[in-house]
Amino acid sequence: MDTRQLEYFVAVAEELNFTRAAARMFAVQSTVSAGIRALESDLGTTLFVRSTKSVALSPAGELLLPEARIALEAIDRVRSASSTTGIRGRLRVGIFTNVGFVDLPGLFGEFHGLHPLVDLQLGASASGSTGLADDVRRGRVDVAFMGLPIQDLVGLEVLTLAETRFVAVLPLGHPLAALKRVTLRDLAEEKFVDTPAGFGNRVVIERAFADAGITRNVSTVVSDLTEVPRFVAADLGIAVVPELSLVLPPGTVAVRLDPVVDWRLSVISRPDPSPAVAALLGLFADRVTSASAG
Repeated sequence: MDTRQLEYFVAVAEELNFTRAAARMFAVQSTVSAGIRALESDLGTTLFVRSTKSVALSPAGELLLPEARIALEAIDRVRSASSTTGIRGRLRVGIFTNVGFVDLPGLFGEFHGLHPLVDLQLGASASGSTGLADDVRRGRVDVAFMGLPIQDLVGLEVLTLAETRFVAVLPLGHPLAALKRVTLRDLAEEKFVDTPAGFGNRVVIERAFADAGITRNVSTVVSDLTEVPRFVAADLGIAVVPELSLVLPPGTVAVRLDPVVDWRLSVISRPDPSPAVAALLGLFADRVTSASAG
């Protein structure tokens, strides 16, 4: 068994596709397949159930996956500890499609400049914060941006980047648009524009409505939180979004909620972070939290 075989195994396990795994590893598919066969021979078990149409982890593969990730993280730690040229390793980050007030390209560019030997991989989750939290717990992602409530993140390390409150976004001609504050009950009969189920902002506001005994009618679903107000401007419904993410288009107005519903933007990781994870979290703590405090 060698490190490359474990890397091939994790790549195939995460992609469930040998072609995509080979592209990700910058290897030809035959090399990845040969590495998996050698690993299976060494372990004396089948790690994948293969067919002409699909690839799935076997029961043995399911058991091996978290251990393989731990082993690769340990190897990265050894390489970083013994390196005289800086931190090494792979760093997988789950991001939102648009965080708005956080300059992600600038921050990740700065990180790459500081730690050029870290293989930085960025990606989003179709199921938003809920999917990203699961990815971090299962070791598919090392660090993730997060909009879930703190109580949903038990067992994870949480760095809060910013806190804000929800506001209602209404068309200018709406009967409630002239008010200074509205209640969730005031909005109960409206059609809503919102992000998909599982996104952190939607999880928080859905719970607030549920606690008030209200079932919402979400008629329009938009995958980019910052685009939601534009659909309100097109008179497709109203919205309730975090104020920090809000860019009001012409023809809309923001009204605060009473009582206040809070929302928190965080970055999460597993306990005992690798040197690469610790360096990224340190950069965010220095740049983002200090900027939001100012």
